[in-house]
Amino acid sequence: MFRSFNLSCFHSLKPCPRYLQKSDKLSVHSQLRNPPHTSTCASRFFRSISDDFCVPNNIKELKERLFAGDRRSLAQSITLLESRNPDRRREGQYILSEAMNYLAERETRTGTYTFRVGLSGPPGAGKSTFIEALGTRLIGLVPWVSELREESRKGPYGKRSSKEAVSIPTENHRVAVLAVDPSSVTTGGSLLADKTRMYELSRHENAYVRPSPSGGNLGGVARSTNETVLICEAAGFDVVLVETVGVGQSEIAVADMVDLFILLIPPAGGDELQGIKRGIVEYADIVVVNKADGDLVAPARRIAAEYSNALKYQRMRRPNWRPQVMLASSYTGAGIVEFWNRVLEFKEMQLASKELQSVRKKQMKVWMWNYIKEGIWDHFRMHPVVRHQLSSIERKVEAGELAPGPAAELLINIFIQGS
Repeated sequence: MFRSFNLSCFHSLKPCPRYLQKSDKLSVHSQLRNPPHTSTCASRFFRSISDDFCVPNNIKELKERLFAGDRRSLAQSITLLESRNPDRRREGQYILSEAMNYLAERETRTGTYTFRVGLSGPPGAGKSTFIEALGTRLIGLVPWVSELREESRKGPYGKRSSKEAVSIPTENHRVAVLAVDPSSVTTGGSLLADKTRMYELSRHENAYVRPSPSGGNLGGVARSTNETVLICEAAGFDVVLVETVGVGQSEIAVADMVDLFILLIPPAGGDELQGIKRGIVEYADIVVVNKADGDLVAPARRIAAEYSNALKYQRMRRPNWRPQVMLASSYTGAGIVEFWNRVLEFKEMQLASKELQSVRKKQMKVWMWNYIKEGIWDHFRMHPVVRHQLSSIERKVEAGELAPGPAAELLINIFIQGS
């Protein structure tokens, strides 16, 4: 799910002179208890790569500009993390470790938290257009409720009466959008066209839109998406929207990266049996039936009612939140303000119960295990003995002389014995 942290990139590093001048050599056990160059300051949360190795001055300057909110430095930092070059990747990991320290110290000092929202759904559900409609309102570019269009004041649930006053958010935000585009299975290329549907949002100084290729990665996200979220937060973006590729029922990787998981479905999203099926619907905190305007209002109401009935049969994923189904229209803006009010309600509830902090800690553990899986897979593929035996074993499998299961066990045993 995430890009593997290639430890081989450190073999070419030159140790920092101040590290070589250390006369005391700690044992392995003492290093585990007190790692060298780990600050004793209580505000130091994560060990920095720069503690043991020299970092170029231009990378340190890039980090400072990133923390100052410079969007160009943000783009350069993300490029370093996405790079396959070991040296560039190492520099990106330095910036990431510093960003994690910076965010942890800021959260401890101010008590404020950024908010991460994942948006997923089938192809054609209107994810990019919905993000454009929501993001332009979050940054204050577009009013939440337009006075020019009657249909924008007439929600998909029917025209609002004077007694049904809707709370209008007053706080403006800095919004980062991480849009993941599918990569071709034949050429490996990606159009990265989601940004074209966010024309106004991508041009605003308080927004940042970063399209990234999935690289054939399963789960609907790119390998470096989790790292990119932290880099965007360190640059001062307090709302991060993660848009996945068009997914099916089992792509739920984004749920382990965000605080709130949104499932967008079109008005013709299938019957209520689709909502009962295990998978992506089970992970959704809010289900939004998009494109609820014009002739599609009636089908949208029908599919919303069916999904509401289906969600009643599912076990609650969070102890203090029951998934809800809402209607919205990215075209008219109807339902957008109600949706964001529900998001704010979710955030306040999670912060009050400390569930948000607890979930983020668990997500860090998931992140670690994905690094382990990716690292083991990379070491397996590059192992010299495995590479030497792989071709002959594959030929035996193709010829029917060896079943796939025993062949896999044989390669694993070769890898273990040769390690």
